[in-house]
Amino acid sequence: MKRTLYELLHIAAGVVGTALLASAAAWGVPKSAGAIWDVAYVVIAVVVFMGIRPLRLAWCADQEAKHGQPRANG
Repeated sequence: MKRTLYELLHIAAGVVGTALLASAAAWGVPKSAGAIWDVAYVVIAVVVFMGIRPLRLAWCADQEAKHGQPRANG
């Protein structure tokens, strides 16, 4: 469960970091706030999408450790 939690925290950190950066950028350039947030939403989706595979691998590794059954070749 530890590996899975770490991966979830990495994804959450990426989402929060993106939101904070977009918020600061939108505050700095108010006329472009709409475009900034549009790009931020896409980046958040990419961060979540890129975190799916490591999350799955961490889940499988945690299940192996829990049950003591190694996976066969990846």
